[in-house]
Amino acid sequence: MKREGFGSRIGFILVSAGCAIGLGNVWRFPFITGQYGGGWFVLFYLVFLVCMGMPVLTMELAVGRASRQSALTAYKALEKPGSKWHLHGWACLIGNYLLMMYYTTVAGWLVAYFFKFAAGTFKAGMTTEQAGQVFSDLQASPLEMTGWMGLTVALGFLVCSKGLENGIEKITTCMMSVLLVLILVLAVHSIMLPGGREGLKFFLIPSMKRVQEAGLFNTVTAAMNQAFFTLSLGIASMEIFGSYMSKDNTLPQEAVIVCGLDTFVAVMAGLIIFPACFAYGVTPDQGPSLIFVTLPNVFTHMSAGRIWGTLFFLFMTFASLSTVIAVFENLISLLMDYFGISRGRSVLINLVVVFFGSLPCVLGHNVWKNVHLIKGMDVLGSEDFLVSNLLLPSGALIYLLFCVSRYGWGFDHYLEECNFGEGFRFSRSLKPYFTYVLPVLIFLILINGLI
Repeated sequence: MKREGFGSRIGFILVSAGCAIGLGNVWRFPFITGQYGGGWFVLFYLVFLVCMGMPVLTMELAVGRASRQSALTAYKALEKPGSKWHLHGWACLIGNYLLMMYYTTVAGWLVAYFFKFAAGTFKAGMTTEQAGQVFSDLQASPLEMTGWMGLTVALGFLVCSKGLENGIEKITTCMMSVLLVLILVLAVHSIMLPGGREGLKFFLIPSMKRVQEAGLFNTVTAAMNQAFFTLSLGIASMEIFGSYMSKDNTLPQEAVIVCGLDTFVAVMAGLIIFPACFAYGVTPDQGPSLIFVTLPNVFTHMSAGRIWGTLFFLFMTFASLSTVIAVFENLISLLMDYFGISRGRSVLINLVVVFFGSLPCVLGHNVWKNVHLIKGMDVLGSEDFLVSNLLLPSGALIYLLFCVSRYGWGFDHYLEECNFGEGFRFSRSLKPYFTYVLPVLIFLILINGLI
C-alpha cells in the first residue's frame, strides 16, 4: 500500500509545529518562567533548545524519513541484523498511549473553559475564590469531566479518520493559522494594558537578582528540561511526520523552522500572560493554577473580559488539539504499519483504547481523588511523571545513540539522510558533540527528573 504524504511543505511544517506546540508552551512555559525569574530563564531556554532540542528533533525525523515507517517498524528497516533497537518502538507505543491518557483530560478542561467563557459563566467582577470554584466544580464532576474528555477524543479521531492530507494537514493548517493570528491579537492587547510594561520587563529583561533567588543551578536545569520537553521528543511523536515528509529540504533547515514556531508561540504566550498578570497585580508564578484560576480572574476584571477570555481559551484549545491530533495519528499509523489494518479500523481501536484509558485520570480528580501512586502524586501527576521524566528523556537518548553509534544506524547514515535536500546542513565536525557531549546532557536530564 502506497504511503501517504503531505500535500505541501507548509503542511508538514505546521503539522509538525502543531505537535510540538502544546501545553508545554502555552501552559508550562509561562509559569516555569515566572518561578525561575523571567529573562535569564528565557535566555538559557533558547540556548538549550538550539544545542539539544534541535539535534534530537533531526534524529527522530531522519529515522522516519529514511525508513518511511512508524516507530514499531522503522528501527527494523534501519538496524543491523540481530539488533534489538526495535524494542524501543513498543516503548514509544506505550508512551503515546500514556501521554494521551492524561493530556486529553487537560485538553478537555481547555475546551470546557472556552465554552464557559463564551456562555458567560465567568462574570465581571468575580473574586479569585469564585473563579477558583468554577475549576473545583469542574474537577469534582466525573460526568462533566468525562464529557469534555470524550469530546476531545472524538474530535481528534474524527480529524484523523479523514486521512493525512484531507484531514490532519487541512484541519491542523487551518487551526495553526487561526492560532497564530489569535496569539498576535491577544499579545498586543495584553501589552497595551495599563501596568503591562512591568510584566514585559519581568519576562524579557534578565535579572541576576531573580536568578539568585531561584538558584542558578535550578534555573539552568529547569531551562534545560523545558527546552527538551517542549518538542515532545523520545516517543516518536515527531518521527511519524518524518515518515510522511518529502526529501526536498534538509532536516536541520526544517527543524530550525519547527523549533522557531514552537519558540515563537511559547514567547508570545508569555507576552500575553505576564503583562496581564502585572497589570492586575497578580504574581505569575502560581503553577498550573495560573491558567485555570488566576487568568480567568484577570479576564473578569478586564473591559470586554468575556471576549478576551473566550479568545484566549480558543487559542489554548487549538494549541492542545493540534498535539492531540498529531499523537493520535502516530497511534493510528503504528497499528496500521505493524498489523497491516486499514485506517478506519485503527481509528476505531484507538478511539476505544484512549477513551477508556483516559478514565482513570478523570476519576483521579473526584471518585479516586484519594488514590496516590508515584511519590504520593495523583493519577495525572503519576502518568505525567512516567512520560516526562522517564519515557521522553530515555527515548530521546535511544534515538540519539541509534543515530550516532556504530552499533545502531550509524552517524554516517544519519548525517547523509539529515543533509539530503536543499538548505542548511549539519557539519561532520559536530560528530564529537553529538556522540559524547549530547548523550551526557540528556542522561543528566533523565537522572535529574527521576531524582
